[in-house]
Amino acid sequence: MTDTPSTPGNASEPIGEPPAPPAVSRGAENAATAAAENVPIVTAPAIAEGAPVDKPAADAALTGEAAPAAAKIGVLLVNLGTPDAANPPALRRYLREFLSDPRVIEKDTLLWRMVLNGIILPLRSRRRARDYKKIWNREKDESPFKTITRAQAEKLAGILEPLGKHVVVDWAMRYATPSIASRLEALLARGCERILIMPLYPQYAAATTATVCDEVFRLLMRLRRQPALRVLPAYYDDPYYIEALASSLEAGLKALPFAPEVILASYHGMPKEYVLKGDPYDSQCVRTTELLRERLGFDEGKLMLTFQSRFGRGEWLKPYTIKTVKALAKKGVKNLVVITPGFAADCLETLEEIAVENARVFKRHGGQNFAAIPCLNDSEAGMLLIRRLAMRELKGWV
Repeated sequence: MTDTPSTPGNASEPIGEPPAPPAVSRGAENAATAAAENVPIVTAPAIAEGAPVDKPAADAALTGEAAPAAAKIGVLLVNLGTPDAANPPALRRYLREFLSDPRVIEKDTLLWRMVLNGIILPLRSRRRARDYKKIWNREKDESPFKTITRAQAEKLAGILEPLGKHVVVDWAMRYATPSIASRLEALLARGCERILIMPLYPQYAAATTATVCDEVFRLLMRLRRQPALRVLPAYYDDPYYIEALASSLEAGLKALPFAPEVILASYHGMPKEYVLKGDPYDSQCVRTTELLRERLGFDEGKLMLTFQSRFGRGEWLKPYTIKTVKALAKKGVKNLVVITPGFAADCLETLEEIAVENARVFKRHGGQNFAAIPCLNDSEAGMLLIRRLAMRELKGWV
């Protein structure tokens, strides 16, 4: 949410484990103690004198645990996607792939395809290309979203390096490049027989997490020899996620020259129809905001939940961010801060839509000071969270 994109750090730089919230720590200690008191006695099998010993397997036999896998293990970070260039042709290719996904636009009718190809793609690609140029990482000639996601993967690889060279970390985008299929094929080519897919979406939605799984399974359906697969579930209420958001917001507020009267937690929008069909996204956004309020000691008037990035004429989840920003300014609010808890990395929706467009609307209608707090990105807090999630899902594999 700043004009300057995050840059990748040293991929091998060690990052320590964050202190767990007290309730979680006590629960883990109690569980560990209970388990220790009920460990069955396991007799190790006899080993012929002079025979070669598989030490990991022998150690596992003595403790009653499964031996770690010898084959390689892949970890694939996945995010939504971004165009390959800040020009209309690249935006057109990206938007066509994105808006042709039936998980994103569920009414795949002949009329929709005519509107998409005849009106939306020509007009929106030109407008979005101008927006991307405002935030483009010119040094690397790519979107900041791609820069940050790569940095997250590189840093996670460094963090997991002590586990051994058999753990391989890569990254992909659901739309555009690098594609999920290409990176999965690369992991398989390197000998990965177990793969953890990590969609970096804190709140589950069919249009995000599910479509990542769709693409993964499409590749697997073509394989005779499939790898074992795990998928990171939504982490909207994970204590480390809430703590990372809270600490990031607190640090951001301390650095500001003003104190906000209101803070908006703005999430990406969704058609209300999708929620009525059973999508849990809305309730998970609400729960994240509730937990963040509890952690910070804020009420609903201080930390408000809103939804941004509407598309089309249908009703989307409310309240809308830009309308709320305008209403607060007209009401007399002079100092406003926005955070975007649903985004794991800064992108067009945070760097331009929130930090530029919403800031302009706020000041145009009477507001004075506006700030957008950066996403967790590849910050220390963000990487501690990704490490924690990865280690939790890799349990039993490493």
